[in-house]
Amino acid sequence: MSDLVPITGVRTPVGVDTTRASIARVYDYSLGGKDNYEVDRYVFHKLCEVAPHQAEVSHMNRRWLHRVVRYLTTMAGVDQFLDLGAGLPTALNTHTVAQRENPDARVVYVDNDPVCHIHGRVLLETNPNTRFALADLTQPQSLLRHADIISHLDITRPIALILCGILHYVDDALDPPAITRQYIDALAPGSYLAITHFWDPEGGSAAHDLAWELQRRFTETGLGSGWYRTRRKILDYFGDLQILAPGLVELDDWWPVGPAFRPRLLEERLMLGGLAHKPRSAQVVRMVAR
Repeated sequence: MSDLVPITGVRTPVGVDTTRASIARVYDYSLGGKDNYEVDRYVFHKLCEVAPHQAEVSHMNRRWLHRVVRYLTTMAGVDQFLDLGAGLPTALNTHTVAQRENPDARVVYVDNDPVCHIHGRVLLETNPNTRFALADLTQPQSLLRHADIISHLDITRPIALILCGILHYVDDALDPPAITRQYIDALAPGSYLAITHFWDPEGGSAAHDLAWELQRRFTETGLGSGWYRTRRKILDYFGDLQILAPGLVELDDWWPVGPAFRPRLLEERLMLGGLAHKPRSAQVVRMVAR
């Protein structure tokens, strides 16, 4: 895999291993982006051997994000967004959608990939209401004290916390529900939590079989992570929060903008999304250093 294509317009940061696939770069390639390497394309093509329409899943996930951010900005009146595991900035990302509805909306993107960080800072440096922070979402206490976050967002006010297509890359050993509970406890009343996640429908169906094969390929062909979890496990991420209608559903069932123009692909049935609200009557639980 020596045919490496350099990141467009930005020199690869020192220390970045371009011989190993990156979650962010694989996702970028699936969306038709150019900020990826041969190793990232290899992993994605291995997925497409069994799921030839896997790129449609990435586009579906992106459309869901747009609808959720638009709802949060207009209907819910949220003006602060914390997007964790945001990956590489692309067209029509969170800040684009939010600031189209409310130019004063503030957005902080977070990723632990140094390529994403340098790209984010370059692309967003002309937008005063947007920041990109280099941090690890699996460490909530340190992340929520990051200078680029606390200087840009008021954590005593409602925030939309976005975990779109990222928790399925967090190993069970790290206890993803415990991680999200720490974020939920830290959120001010009136905040929202938006999650999408790869789904294993169980039951021995063709969808279940495909989920298991995709999980095997995600975890064994160079990326090292990508777990399809059950509905019950995904629900655990929301803790005691109230999940808004229509609930935890297949992404294109979450307030679609219109009727479907084609039958849903099998690959598209393997992802769930939901939006939950932390009631304003809840007491804020502040995180303290250990």
